[in-house]
Amino acid sequence: MADEIVNRVAKSPLINIDLEDFYPEGKRILFDIKDWLFEGIILKEKDFRDHVKNHDWSQYQDSYIALTCSEDAIIPSWAYLLLSTELAPYATKVVVGNLELLETSIYQEVIQNLDISEYTGKPIIIKGCANKPIPPSAFSFLIERIQPVAKNIMYGEACSTVPLYKAKK
Repeated sequence: MADEIVNRVAKSPLINIDLEDFYPEGKRILFDIKDWLFEGIILKEKDFRDHVKNHDWSQYQDSYIALTCSEDAIIPSWAYLLLSTELAPYATKVVVGNLELLETSIYQEVIQNLDISEYTGKPIIIKGCANKPIPPSAFSFLIERIQPVAKNIMYGEACSTVPLYKAKK
């Protein structure tokens, strides 16, 4: 055959970045302290400390934890700090907030520690679709990290990209 099909995308210097590839394994847990409140609305220090003391913290080994209170109660800062001290030996990461904040914090750390040397002077495509919960801010973190070294940055798939950035010559 004279007209052989050539995959020009595979032969190009394009680098595809899929943030899903950087998704760290581990359970994500929303730890809600509402059940540890007196009458569901008041944090009583003695009772709260008893709950903390008697809780099995080892069940959170290698997990990512978001500490929250779903009740409209005033929670002193020390309460979350106390929980964090108990979780520190077991959990991979602990944040105060919801699961989206947890994922954002995880990705911020992952991208900050990313070796970007392979992206120097290269055209980059950032894949947009994912099956895992990638927070929108992760894409901004990635742009901030790779833009100083990338030749250009696009978003989407190789067959259909949206140009985002082109380095000045």
